[in-house]
Amino acid sequence: MIYCNTFAYTPKIKTLDGYEEHNKGEEFKDVLVAFVQVEENDTNNLKSVEDKLLKNLKWAAKKNNTKHIILHSFAHLSESKASPETAKQIFDKVETRLKNSDYMANQTPFGYFLDIKVDAPGYSLARIFKNL
Repeated sequence: MIYCNTFAYTPKIKTLDGYEEHNKGEEFKDVLVAFVQVEENDTNNLKSVEDKLLKNLKWAAKKNNTKHIILHSFAHLSESKASPETAKQIFDKVETRLKNSDYMANQTPFGYFLDIKVDAPGYSLARIFKNL
């Protein structure tokens, strides 16, 4: 997770068929960006993974004094990946739960390589790693 003064993306290459088409980017200010990898063993207990992800996102957002969270699929962290369908399911559920808890939540385009711009401050809680 990285707290960003500014986070922006532009879709570049679609890598997965069957997901929404995107051709324009977006920019966000004062936002926590979660670079999330859903792994194959996460499929054994999706509800627990969803709950832990939600709890960690809220904690990190609070520590960085923001109520806006971006979920970004970052399926590059390990060789063990859940199916794209499972990952998207978790992203959608967590986004809904965040919105129901008075957070602003967005997802970057799923199934795309993106050009990204990250402007992050240099203090320790602006960058948090958590293995669920």
